Amino acid sequence: MAKRALISVSDKTGIASFSSNLTQLGWEIISTGGTKKTLDEAGIKTLAIEEVTDFPEMMDGRVKTLHPLIHGGLLGRRDIPEHLEAMTAHNIQPIDLVVVNLYPFKETLLAGGSYDEMIEKIDIGGPSMLRSAAKNHAFVTVLTDPSDYEKVLIELSKNGETTLETRKALAAKVFRHTASYDALIAQYLGNQIGEKDPESTTLTYGVNQRLRYGENPQQGAVFYQTALPTSYSIAEAKQLNGKVLSFNNIRDADAAIKIARDFTEKPTVVALKHMNPCGIGTADSIEKAWDYAYEADSVSIFGGIVVLNREVDAATAEKMHPIFLEIIIAPSYSEEALKILTTKKKNLRILQLDFSQAEASKKEMEYTGVLGGLLVQQQDVIEENPENWTVATQTQASTQQFEALKFAWKAVKFVKANGIIVTNEHQTLGVGPGQTNRVGSVKIALEAAATHGNLTENGAVLASDAFFPFADNIDEIAKAGITAIIQPGGSIRDQEVIDACDKYGIAMIFTNVRHFRH
Repeated sequence: MAKRALISVSDKTGIASFSSNLTQLGWEIISTGGTKKTLDEAGIKTLAIEEVTDFPEMMDGRVKTLHPLIHGGLLGRRDIPEHLEAMTAHNIQPIDLVVVNLYPFKETLLAGGSYDEMIEKIDIGGPSMLRSAAKNHAFVTVLTDPSDYEKVLIELSKNGETTLETRKALAAKVFRHTASYDALIAQYLGNQIGEKDPESTTLTYGVNQRLRYGENPQQGAVFYQTALPTSYSIAEAKQLNGKVLSFNNIRDADAAIKIARDFTEKPTVVALKHMNPCGIGTADSIEKAWDYAYEADSVSIFGGIVVLNREVDAATAEKMHPIFLEIIIAPSYSEEALKILTTKKKNLRILQLDFSQAEASKKEMEYTGVLGGLLVQQQDVIEENPENWTVATQTQASTQQFEALKFAWKAVKFVKANGIIVTNEHQTLGVGPGQTNRVGSVKIALEAAATHGNLTENGAVLASDAFFPFADNIDEIAKAGITAIIQPGGSIRDQEVIDACDKYGIAMIFTNVRHFRH
């Protein structure tokens, strides 16, 4: 008796060639619907599913393969006499190979399918056949990916059957595939009702890139991206030049584009190093914004990542070209700019990113892995209205100071806690990131800012990502020439800090929102 294969695919890539080879090896093929039509047109002899089940396909194809003569042929164990006796008694012929891929749920969703269309794209028979075949992989070969066709054909040609090792690997792949498929459906249906914090979370990602290593050479790593691509993401950025991105490149680039996403009103350049901004500049032109970002910290930018939120022109490219940068990211590049940046810079990673979708990316949740678990939170994308801020001191902020404070508050959100930043209205001057106490962060930020000259003359202000627990910081800040401070407030010692500011004539604004970033 010829071995039987059941073939029913939505993705028909390579299926005619695969099926033709099977028939040449003496296999009998059972097929359904559109797949059967494709194979018939290719001149490949097939059995219709109805010829096997003696039961008509019905309900718009919803019921066709859910039948004992199909699933018995898939699930029956060939090494158990009782199974074989039952198969003989009920005229169930073994099915030794299954080729199935599922209704295009993801593709329909990406195409903007309606709710009714999405429901119709939930495959039932396909996953059932795949799971039955994969469960019985001791005897059944199951395929869901056209890239595996050739390997299976080679083994069948050589040995008449596949190896157990191959069948195990293919079975594992099937369950990953159906799990991913179901996860996407679960997410979609949950989103339809606005479900929050479900009892379990179902996430699915696909391989974007297999990395040489992780943070360090001894750490293996893979870059996965969401099943439904996020346009404003490093995973979707188009690389125009340079080496393949590394693990650290990807993390830093992700942090950098999140900062740039918050600066939309004017041309802005963000320079980042090790997950912290080392320079942010905003101006009326992208060239001038680059000047500000570079001058903010011309030492730390070396080997850093730069994001520009406007097209890179030739003048800006000329200024960036002499500097060693790991990555440049922008919405577009003029032809001349791209030529300048790539000249003698074969390793410089140049990425083009769709900035028009930046706002939509804020809706994604943030996931952080911990040993034995996963932390899930909303992104820190709260919309703040400066009109709701409170001037806590007797000293009022001038118009220029207030503009600088708005810029500083937007920037400090991206500095690792304890985070302190010194800026004027268009440029960061000093960044104090990630110290174990706020005094240390203040000192680092002030020391860096001092390299820019007289801070009072520069219109320098200071922002803190969380409240000042003690007034001792204010003495250092005043001594440095800072004339205005913005911070969340909320400490039991707020009054001491306010009094210290009033003593020095420093304006202080409370935002009532903190921005810890660990």
